[in-house]
Amino acid sequence: MKLTILINLMTWLVIAIAAASAQSGSNPVLDTTGKPLRRGVKYYIKPAITDNGGRFTLVNGTQWCQLYAGQEIDSRGKGFPVTFEPLAKGEEVIRESRDLKITFSSITICIKSTTWQMEGMRDSVSGRRLIGTGSSGKASNYFRIVKQSGFDDGIYNIGWCPAEFCNVCRFDCGFVGAVVKNVRI
Repeated sequence: MKLTILINLMTWLVIAIAAASAQSGSNPVLDTTGKPLRRGVKYYIKPAITDNGGRFTLVNGTQWCQLYAGQEIDSRGKGFPVTFEPLAKGEEVIRESRDLKITFSSITICIKSTTWQMEGMRDSVSGRRLIGTGSSGKASNYFRIVKQSGFDDGIYNIGWCPAEFCNVCRFDCGFVGAVVKNVRI
């Protein structure tokens, strides 16, 4: 009996150590100057292809205070900065493929959070899920920054697949993309 308990504990310890080292081994996400992104610091998100719209911004929905994450129509638009908050408590460096919250660092007249939130509804034309704002503290608030394979110059995608938040859940995962609405992207 004691041997079985000891073997179970040792197996659990090995698995826990392997999982911890796999997570901490993720590469840091780098900004345009080559420095790692950090928790709570303001950054602008801009497209890798500069003639495909400008920086990320807040876009008004069809209802009062319905705000979505969107993109400036052209590269001259300043957009709003965002901050990143890793799910892992105490983690200061933003790492590739790790769950994190993204929040616009801006003031609105709406009394609600500007934290990104994956919406349940889809765009009627493209079928893409929309990124609204609001903080529920649930899986819908957690995104990932994933390095684009085949590129060495720091091109990243933002994806939604909060597997760290809930490792036994099954999500309809995907990457963030632009939806054109009323001359806004």
